[in-house]
Amino acid sequence: MVENFAKVVKPASKEAELLAKIDFARLPQHIAVIMDGNGRWAKQRGKPRIFGHRAGAESVRAILDTCARLQIKAVTLYAFSTENWKRPEDEVSGLMQMLKLYLKKELKTVHGNNIKFQAIGKIEGLGEDLQKQIAAAMKYTEKNTGTVLSVALNYGGRAEITEACKKAALDFQRNGRSLEELTEADIERNLYTHNLPEVDLMIRTSGEYRISNFLLWQLAYSEIYVTPTLFPDFRREEVFKAILDFQNRERRFGGVTAQS
Repeated sequence: MVENFAKVVKPASKEAELLAKIDFARLPQHIAVIMDGNGRWAKQRGKPRIFGHRAGAESVRAILDTCARLQIKAVTLYAFSTENWKRPEDEVSGLMQMLKLYLKKELKTVHGNNIKFQAIGKIEGLGEDLQKQIAAAMKYTEKNTGTVLSVALNYGGRAEITEACKKAALDFQRNGRSLEELTEADIERNLYTHNLPEVDLMIRTSGEYRISNFLLWQLAYSEIYVTPTLFPDFRREEVFKAILDFQNRERRFGGVTAQS
């Protein structure tokens, strides 16, 4: 695994030091990221908020490149929530344009890294042109077998659970089954992330201690890593730190261990 970083991690650097400490047999299978702090990063530099979002695109590249090299099975990024429509119109418009540009510019790189792209959320609530780009990107990468990149767009955790419950209940009705038989597995198979492993590690940047309606079902037993680093400054070194912190946790899933 170390050889995957030979061309991008300088010897004797902080990145190399952190990489050497990682146990490749205990990597998280699914990393979710709340990409927070873009606006504050821009404000600190006297720039409009969209400037921070553009800078954050470099951090997205660093996360994806690092996770692909580590052969992480899934990465889910919280890009735009259902609540984000309340932001200033120029910021929302700028974000949508940036998403279109990102899909156009980065798709070949994503595909070249064997990454499978998918969007999760109420995609039908986005602009028609963006919906078409998303569908084309998903089609273009659907046969890739590496890291699955899920981008949460117009996404809300409560809405996802509500929709999954409705779909499960309708399926039971069609098949003449009693709702008394409904299980967690029936709901889970109707979530946007039904094709992904459990979220092992959730990272939140900018030092905020909340999950902001993100993957409420999926984060039930996730390890949560909060860093004060603003998202535009979150690069490969920060990914390594988050993974090392994850590997130092004792995961009990509600039970006990010999150390408890």
